[in-house]
Amino acid sequence: MGSTRYDIDARYSKATREGYRTKSAGEIFTQNGKRKAHESMNPNGISFRESRDSEVHPNSVPIILGLDVTGSMGHIPHELIREGLPKLMGGIIQGGVPDPALLFLGIGDHECDSYPLQVGQFESGDEELDMWLTRTYIESGGGGNAGESYLLAWYFAAFHTRTDAFEKRKQKGLLFTVGDEPCLKTLPASAIREIMGKGQQTYTYTELLEEAKKKYEVYHISVLHSDQAVRADAGWKDILGQNCISIEDHREIPNVIKNIVCNQFKNKTFGTLGNEGMNIQML
Repeated sequence: MGSTRYDIDARYSKATREGYRTKSAGEIFTQNGKRKAHESMNPNGISFRESRDSEVHPNSVPIILGLDVTGSMGHIPHELIREGLPKLMGGIIQGGVPDPALLFLGIGDHECDSYPLQVGQFESGDEELDMWLTRTYIESGGGGNAGESYLLAWYFAAFHTRTDAFEKRKQKGLLFTVGDEPCLKTLPASAIREIMGKGQQTYTYTELLEEAKKKYEVYHISVLHSDQAVRADAGWKDILGQNCISIEDHREIPNVIKNIVCNQFKNKTFGTLGNEGMNIQML
């Protein structure tokens, strides 16, 4: 995957043609009407999602974006397809990182939701990224169990991705989750089997975080749009320290990610295994 380029002009023309700025989430995210995840995003049976170098992108930079698609966060994918995604990809490329490969994950609640994990592919082109984003089912679930399954993003990144960046160059990718809830503390083997098709080990969130950090710089973008989100943010600061980025306006998400990716690339920290992150100054 990732053998096509991101064409910003073509993407803006498509947005106008498809009516992204005027259509409702239900009109764009058609899986919502079907009330089920797209078959291609069902992780059951997936061995790996791969970010590989190509002639077009010889130095691929893998980026995973795990979007909370529960009730309070379901508007963010809509904002990304309307305006945020071209700002994100265009900003990264114009900021000096020519070969980003972006993978979308849809994150729910493995204790309550029918589809707690949805998985796209690593892509670089505008058409392909739009396709995976709009295939996402915004389940709008979650429950009153004081958390969401952000640790599923860590699990999938650790055990079900392969990247040339890491295997060829020992460069870590970047993994972002976006949400407003605490992270659930345990991922049982039974949940892994149900989601992935097989699984024999139960993991704590700290174990999965450490596994993900072997191949990715791990960040959480905490959206402070409620008192509950502010309380959750304190817990994320304890887990990730300066790699928890707190924002009040969800429209800042593309800018946050772009700044982190470009700053790490500029400072050549991709190749520093064991790097625990860096203090990002927002522009």
